[in-house]
Amino acid sequence: GVRAWAATQRFLPPAGYPYPGQVCDVPDEMSARIADFFSQHVRAHLGVRRALELSVRLSVIDTPPGQLAPVQWMCHRDRLADERGDLLFAASVLYLFRDASLGGTAFYEPKQSIAATEKLVADSQQLGAHDFGARYGLQPSYMADSNAYFERTARVPAAWNRLIFYDGSAFHSAEVDSSRLRSDPLQGRLTLNSFITCRRASR
Repeated sequence: GVRAWAATQRFLPPAGYPYPGQVCDVPDEMSARIADFFSQHVRAHLGVRRALELSVRLSVIDTPPGQLAPVQWMCHRDRLADERGDLLFAASVLYLFRDASLGGTAFYEPKQSIAATEKLVADSQQLGAHDFGARYGLQPSYMADSNAYFERTARVPAAWNRLIFYDGSAFHSAEVDSSRLRSDPLQGRLTLNSFITCRRASR
């Protein structure tokens, strides 16, 4: 039902964040379902007391590798922890395609120091493709395996209707087959993505 609904919607490039594709807002009822599931089945596993804010959207990755910005060449974090440390920014992905070869989600750990990793991330946001590539020896592409800066430590294969939740401060990346990019949500890598601001449980 969600796929059929998605096929009738207008997907647009995101505003304000570097997602390599197109996105579409979802009805409040759909967001409420995610919020209920998170509250009943997930929050205790992530060590949070309750959800404070929720943002949900449908997404389709369709940007050719040569058009990716440097920040999209690597794994990323959704949001870091707040200064006081009492908030956690959870995230989820629901895979809405049956062909698992379209790619799941991989998780990574930095190989460098915190300072060097923060410099790498900052440069990926500020430098142009030529300068960033020359400085770090990277090329425009979707990340899947380990590289000189990050070690892939886990991966979750895609499966029809599989929903995963994780701490958004962990480095992660969608696994993307760049030869099979499609804008059509019925043919492409359609996912339902959620971002949940949470209050941590008392320790």
